[in-house]
Amino acid sequence: MKGRISKIGSYAISSSIKDHHQQPCISCTTFNILAPIYKRLSPKDQSIRESDNKAYWMGRNHRIIDWLLYERSSIICLQEFWVGNEELVRLYEKRLGDAGYLCYKLGRTNNRGDGLLTAVHKDYFRVVNSRDLLFNDCGDRVAQLLHVELVPPYSQYESHQQVLIVNTHLLFPHDSTLSIVRLQQVYKILQYVESYQKEVNLSPMPIMLCGDWNGSKRGHVYKFLRSQGFVSSYDTAHRYTDSDAHKWVSHRNHRGNICAVDFIWLLNPNRYRKLLKTSWSEAVFGMFRYLLRRASLTAEDAFAFLKTDNDGDYITFMGFCETLRQLNLTGHCNGLTTKEIKDLWTQADIDGNGLVDYKEFQQRIWNQTWSEQRDADDGEAKGNKEQTVGFSVKNAVLFPPEVEKGKWPENYSLSDHARLTVVFSPIRMPCSQLVS
Repeated sequence: MKGRISKIGSYAISSSIKDHHQQPCISCTTFNILAPIYKRLSPKDQSIRESDNKAYWMGRNHRIIDWLLYERSSIICLQEFWVGNEELVRLYEKRLGDAGYLCYKLGRTNNRGDGLLTAVHKDYFRVVNSRDLLFNDCGDRVAQLLHVELVPPYSQYESHQQVLIVNTHLLFPHDSTLSIVRLQQVYKILQYVESYQKEVNLSPMPIMLCGDWNGSKRGHVYKFLRSQGFVSSYDTAHRYTDSDAHKWVSHRNHRGNICAVDFIWLLNPNRYRKLLKTSWSEAVFGMFRYLLRRASLTAEDAFAFLKTDNDGDYITFMGFCETLRQLNLTGHCNGLTTKEIKDLWTQADIDGNGLVDYKEFQQRIWNQTWSEQRDADDGEAKGNKEQTVGFSVKNAVLFPPEVEKGKWPENYSLSDHARLTVVFSPIRMPCSQLVS
């Protein structure tokens, strides 16, 4: 059963798979298909783009659709979908629609030309609702939220087994000031999902976050999502740990660097979750700490730096704000908002006296002992009698296969990203609760 897609086998093709208990599985594919307006045709002349040659972009996208239809995943999430070209949009809607998919597209704000396409197959899902999330930030990025319900026989455990699916494409970190923007984008997604769950009074259910996250397993976005209980489906399938950052890649960027940036994140309803605001503060303080340690500051040096010109043995709010500015986390249009700064200060000032002493600095900023992440075993609910349905990761495959070994094949021209497909099997599990 440990097969591969196409030449490597057909295990990940959801239309023909069942697990070893003969239970139906579903699959999800995420793929940044490289919009023709961004695909460079000549290394010598960067102005020549594939969008100028219809034969090129039409042929490549037909091949992309051929692959998608061959795999026939239950869920397809595409990024850099050329929403600005009506002919290409009609091509995808026609071919995917004829194959039984319901398609939802969303362009980036300010008419950037590309966007997202999410398609779910009618044999597997009924769409309950769809929502668009516009970040309205410097990157004009967006996200899609689909609330779907499994149909028989895939809803064998419950008559109304539901899933939340998110498709997004985060900002590329062109410079250090944009790192905080990417964290903010993830924060907005999680806030939106949380608010939607409360708005329609949803019971605990699996959440899948799919897309191009433009950051690796070493980055702050990865750690932020892990702190919220999400797991990388590909790493789970291959039993890789958080520290296995070089086992696989999924992208060769415009600078020629290869890295792993495409993920299908899974949050099961049996996972303990920190309060979202707590995880957000930890993520920002993690970035804060990284910048200070990169400057080779010890804990004592960092505390003195935060005190600025204050003679007392404590940090003031003004000193805290000034340090954020010096670290380039504020003071520009892409920086932390006033509310976010106040929320961070509230988390750091444990006793609420308006000052942060050295003990509070150590606990909340430097060592972050306040809410350590649970490991995979401790992170699951135990002893809870209330049952729900989640997913186990059965297999995950990247194509082309060379990227699974951390290499990028020179003869691959379908995109500058690999295609990731994950197979899931529904399983019963206990519900969990938020933990502070």
